[in-house]
This record gives sequence, structure tokens and C-alpha cells, in this order.
Amino acid sequence: MIYIGLTGWGDHDALYPNGIAAGEKLKEYSAHFPAVEVDASFYAVQPVRNAEKWVSETPESFKFIVKAYQGMTGHQRGDIPFDSKEEMFAAFLRSIEPYIRTGKLAMVLFQFPPWFDCKKENVTYLRWCREQMGDVPVALEFRHQSWFTPETREKTLSFMRNEKWIHSICDEPQAGSGSVPAVVKATDSGKTLIRMHGRNVHGWTKPAKGEEWREVRYLYRYNENELNQWAEFIEELKEVTEDIFLLFNNNSGGDAADNAKQMQKLMKIEYEGLAPRQLDLFSGE
Repeated sequence: MIYIGLTGWGDHDALYPNGIAAGEKLKEYSAHFPAVEVDASFYAVQPVRNAEKWVSETPESFKFIVKAYQGMTGHQRGDIPFDSKEEMFAAFLRSIEPYIRTGKLAMVLFQFPPWFDCKKENVTYLRWCREQMGDVPVALEFRHQSWFTPETREKTLSFMRNEKWIHSICDEPQAGSGSVPAVVKATDSGKTLIRMHGRNVHGWTKPAKGEEWREVRYLYRYNENELNQWAEFIEELKEVTEDIFLLFNNNSGGDAADNAKQMQKLMKIEYEGLAPRQLDLFSGE
């Protein structure tokens, strides 16, 4: 199955009736898409009650891609708020238990930072992370080009297959060492993740300071030719992997939801089992 969705559910105004409360947005989101990425988990290990609430608000077939906490991927500045890395991973695993129990966890996404390059100590850390996660499905996304040079690409993919990492394939600006090419290869026969970050080279290379940087970085709208190219890639991936999760992250200008809907039409996908939609009183629907 091809699951099309977005990264987060809070900022996609085009999806929601006027005046909808923040706490009601996930319910309405799940009337449009069958999967979503949870990014709140990157900034803090979430209380179990949050996951309990979110799984209760979504249809039975809905899937969550939960982003690994930043302390687990080396984004954390300063000391982690845990006594040890083992304790941090244990706390994270407890926080995702409701997704696992209800069958709604698609995978946990480990997105590593641009300074996490291809070297022995980092490969060792990836193996350690995989061990800590046990039988939880995990996806791996790099942001340093050294993992996919002509010399390392096949070794990286082979490592991911052997260690049971789902490949998180990226469409992103090609802006030097802090970006990776779109390597359209599955490393898991069950699941593959694709994340569409946009192609805003200027925003990607802008220094990471303040909200302006974040607003600029993902400011991009995919055109029909670009989406058609990815539709072809997905058809290829369908031959080797059972479920494909396609997430749009290009939402600085509110384009992610529109592009996701456009992709759904291009691929002639109609979802069953979505939540019932609310209707805006003044929308004319």
C-alpha cells in the first residue's frame, strides 16, 4: 500500500475548517490522509498520555511515523536530560508503547544531523541504536553526503539491509556535504519511507538561526513534472517493498498538503477507512 501523508498535523491550514481547535486537528487530518509523522517526539520524549490520545483519535488503519528524540540522534545541544543513553532509549520506548499496542506504529525515524558523517564510530553507534530498539521497525535518514558517495553508497545500503534499517529516501536540495542525493533503493521488503523536503537550495544552506531559517528552508512547491517523476520511482519501489510511506515536509508556505493531494490524484489513489470529515459552515461544501 502507498501511504501519503504530511510531517505533523498542526500547520496545514488548507485542511481545516475555520476556527477549529488545535486539539481537534488530528481527527480532521485523519479524514484526509492515512498516515502522519509525529515530530513533537523529536523535541522531547512525549508523555504516554499523548500517544494514548493520538491513537484514540485516529481510525483503526491509521499509521504513525514517530521521529526519534533528538538526544538519540545527536542533535541535542548540551547534556541529555537522562542519567544515561540507555535510560533515554528506555524512556522513548515506553513513550511509543500505545502506537505499538494498537498496531498503529509504522516505524520510528532516526534522522541524523549534517555532521553525522560516514566513519567507523558512527557506524558503531548505528548498530548500538538498532540493538536498543529491539524489534521496533526503524527508518534511517542521513544528512551527510559521505554515506552516498560512489565509494560508499552500496556499502551503506548493504549495511542498512543487514542491520534491518528501513531506508528513508530523501528528495531535498543538492547543496554540498550537508545534503544527500535521492537514492531510490529499498532496504526492507516490508516498508520504505520517502520524505519530500523541497528543493530550496538557498533555504537549505541558510544558517540555522531563529524561526526565519525554518520558514525559508522548506519553502518550496513541487510542480507536476517533479511529482510525476516520483510517481515513477514509487512504481519501481512497489516491486520490491510492500508498503511505501510518502511524507511531504515542504510546508513553509503551506504547500505540503496541496502537493500530497496532487500526488494522490496523479497516482489515482483513493483511501478507504479514513475518519469522517468536518465541514466548514461557510465553505459551501
